[in-house]
Amino acid sequence: MDVVLTLAGIALIVMGLLDIFHGLLHPSGKGALGHAVLVGAWRLSKATGHRAGSVVGPAAMVAVVLVWVGLQALGWALVYLPHVPGGFSYSPGVDASDYGDLAEALYISLVTLATLGFGDVVAVDPVLRLASPIEALTGFALLTAALTWFTQVYPPLSRRRSLALELKSLADEGWAGSIPQLDPVAAAGVLHTLAAEVDKARIDLTQYNESYYFQEEDPALSLARQLPCTLLLRDAAATAPTADVRLAGARLGGALEQLAHKLRKDFVRSGPSPEEAFAAYAEDHRRHGRR
Repeated sequence: MDVVLTLAGIALIVMGLLDIFHGLLHPSGKGALGHAVLVGAWRLSKATGHRAGSVVGPAAMVAVVLVWVGLQALGWALVYLPHVPGGFSYSPGVDASDYGDLAEALYISLVTLATLGFGDVVAVDPVLRLASPIEALTGFALLTAALTWFTQVYPPLSRRRSLALELKSLADEGWAGSIPQLDPVAAAGVLHTLAAEVDKARIDLTQYNESYYFQEEDPALSLARQLPCTLLLRDAAATAPTADVRLAGARLGGALEQLAHKLRKDFVRSGPSPEEAFAAYAEDHRRHGRR
């Protein structure tokens, strides 16, 4: 039984570490457990009409971190459990018999993982004396990774919001309808710039897929709501009299196709066209009573 508990603990530890690696370090940016928590939180939010608003994304990320912490804490607790209480030395006044073995093992694991170092329980078994510092290092790495994860999600959000604002400005000015009258060099430059920004949005959704699950309170900042403007720009550029503008429009169209493919593959169910993918994207982010 002791061997089974130890192996089960190691399995949980490895499972958690692999999920952290895939979620934070792997190019796909997607760990199975973390992604499942993000999707579950998003579906729950969507079922309530996204009434929680912008809280959903950060709350889901916190939930993912808690899952990672829970896996490490429970995994190490199972490793310690066969050695409780004999493998540990207790400070005066602490009686191990006052607590259940599992509760004691979980307490030791949490204190070690958090690197608190109370000193009331100290490993004396040689194997445990080696294991405890390893868990402490794991806890420190997990804390650092979580803080890094929270900070790295905001640059992609900023780029996405900036693109949404730019698209709203172009739509408000009726820019698509004015393309034939604009200077071809200037028009082509704007279209090429938009194509590059759309490419960045697609890359951000690949490397920081958690950014998809952030709701925008302001419709002007929501790429999901402003993205259809790019389709008008693409179509208007396709009928422009100059080759430079048509080429820039085709470049934008290619970027939109790639973004639509990414949305269909990982986030929404829709038909094959960008129009259908972007409509599904907008619907997925729609709040009750607001467009």
